[in-house]
Amino acid sequence: MPSPADVSQNGNVRHVEAAPAPSLFEIEDDLARLLERPRQVNIERKRSFDERSFSEMSMTHSPPRQAYKNLENSSRVFDNMVGVYSPGRWSGIHTPRSTFGFEPHPIIGEAWEALRRSIVNFREQPVGTIAAIDNSAEELNYDQVFVRDFVPSALAFLMNGEPEIVKNFLLKTLRLQSREKKIDQFKLGDGVMPASFKVLHDPVRNYETITADFGESAIGRVAPVDSGFWWIILLRAYTKSTGDTSLAEMPECQRGIRLILEMCLSEGFDTFPTLLCADGCSMIDRRMGVYGYPIEIQALFFMALRCALLLLKPDEEGRQCSDAIIKRLHALSFHMRSYFWLDIKQLNDIYRYKTEEYSHTAVNKFNVMPDSLPEWVFDFMPSRGGYFIGNVSPAHMDFRWFCLGNCIAILSSLATPEQASAIMDLLESRWQELVGEMPLKICYPAMEGHEWRIVTGCDPKNTSWSYHNGGTWPVLLWLLTAAAIKTGRPQIARRAIELAESRLLKDSWPEYYDGKLGRFIGKQARKFQTWSIAGYLVARMMLEDPSHLGMIALEEDKQMKPTMKRSASWTC
Repeated sequence: MPSPADVSQNGNVRHVEAAPAPSLFEIEDDLARLLERPRQVNIERKRSFDERSFSEMSMTHSPPRQAYKNLENSSRVFDNMVGVYSPGRWSGIHTPRSTFGFEPHPIIGEAWEALRRSIVNFREQPVGTIAAIDNSAEELNYDQVFVRDFVPSALAFLMNGEPEIVKNFLLKTLRLQSREKKIDQFKLGDGVMPASFKVLHDPVRNYETITADFGESAIGRVAPVDSGFWWIILLRAYTKSTGDTSLAEMPECQRGIRLILEMCLSEGFDTFPTLLCADGCSMIDRRMGVYGYPIEIQALFFMALRCALLLLKPDEEGRQCSDAIIKRLHALSFHMRSYFWLDIKQLNDIYRYKTEEYSHTAVNKFNVMPDSLPEWVFDFMPSRGGYFIGNVSPAHMDFRWFCLGNCIAILSSLATPEQASAIMDLLESRWQELVGEMPLKICYPAMEGHEWRIVTGCDPKNTSWSYHNGGTWPVLLWLLTAAAIKTGRPQIARRAIELAESRLLKDSWPEYYDGKLGRFIGKQARKFQTWSIAGYLVARMMLEDPSHLGMIALEEDKQMKPTMKRSASWTC
């Protein structure tokens, strides 16, 4: 790698677009100057830089950038709500009364103070927030900036009119992506984003550097599949919130998007459009039996593809990537809506499956044995409602409910409007099981006994109703709130937020809670967990100003025909 002095002699950052290879991230000084440039806000672009039907794009082959001007506003949910967001409108502490009469809560100020304490600076520029500030426990890697953990923090800052830290984070992680990544002499793909990074200060030289973890230091040594997806989603949120398209249009950002997607869109032996993953590659970063095609990764994959379609420039490389995205989106939406969806009708169909079917006309396409249906799912499934199950692969269906995947399915419009409504029906019907006394169960139900020993490898942290195994995670509050607003049910979010407000500050913002109802602070939970704090703030600000939803939600693709027939649970 050339030295900063060598690179600066070869050209200025202003000319980087004409350079044959990326050069911006070779020098820190030019990066700092770039971050100090005035933001150029294009108001017209801000209104229209959003949901375009990938089916329409596929049919017309019109350049995505040209088509942005013809788009409608993002969601009909906003029609009768507060007007267009303007940076700095909400202070987060002195917040006006919301559209729903939602009074400001006294813990909001405490939450903002705690969030600001978690900010990490690199060479006098804010670049992220650390995972937790809990001086009573061993730090481990909680003193690092995690890509997935920073997302709710980033959304809070964007909603509060403070985009600088988000821009810095996006650029810094993009620079880390360009580093060579090896684990035990095995090189990872060029597009892999780090799980986390840490700022190191040399007091002797008075010099700061950044070290990244791509999985080589993680428990289980698993690279994060979701980091790249979250990075693309956050880049779109930044662009949507600020109206500043210059960041996404940088050659380095365009290349970063393509590198992430090239790994995921490559053709191989897999006969499914879903993405094959290992255990521990997402928020559930320990062995929990989610290997294969977990719903969380598939929903994030779908959302990242749709966001990338909006961000890619219509040059030759961008068009090739967009064509591949469009094809994958069609196949992925069909597969997920057809085979991952479960409601009372589909459950009854599986219950009556025949096995060993061979031909294109087979109904039981994955040869799932009806005897593998768990007993709990029959009582859990209400007559009105449904959800995307945890996993589908040959002879295997994981019927567990996973919160993040189902919420992202709603926000990305992977779920049809009928399916999104059914998911919220299920949440209301099974409130005690999925919410209880503290929002929100990461998955349901927990594994116990022999199943826990086999699937988790006797993991003492993932005992029943704890941590990833049926534990309760306050950070999921922002996802529930976003999904509730998008489906026109803000009262669900309000009810959950009020539950969280009764305990979060008093309990010092825990990482997670234990027990079937979420009554107990997690046995190994860190206090002052940053994404618990940020998740609450984002939920609050979205409920106060629902137009914020536009930066994280995508409009339904009206050109896509639902592949599922309406069942009784959708029409009751």
